[in-house]
Amino acid sequence: MERLLYAGGALAAFLAVALGAFAAHALRARLAPEMLAVFETGARYQMYHALALFVAAWGWSRWQTRAFSAAGLLFGIGMVLFCGSLYLLATTGLRAFGVITPMGGVAFLGGWLCLAAGVLRART
Repeated sequence: MERLLYAGGALAAFLAVALGAFAAHALRARLAPEMLAVFETGARYQMYHALALFVAAWGWSRWQTRAFSAAGLLFGIGMVLFCGSLYLLATTGLRAFGVITPMGGVAFLGGWLCLAAGVLRART
């Protein structure tokens, strides 16, 4: 589980940097400023939660509590739903993708609660 969380965090961070660079260079001339900001918000939240996957991996390696694997799963789901819907909304202009975004936000919140629960329940 630990290696999966670390690898997932590294891959998610890689994609966040790549997508952020893509937005800064290739999309700047193609998207309206507000849609570029939406895309950049997706990349920023993806990076935050890629780093959160590293925290979940560290917690798992230290305490082997299921809360940390649940946090990692929720962070991954959140990145797909929240960040992915923002990327799609920005690049297609289809407002229907905005309906998915809050579900990803709820997954992120659940991941953070799982991290807190894992730490509070851990035995040192």
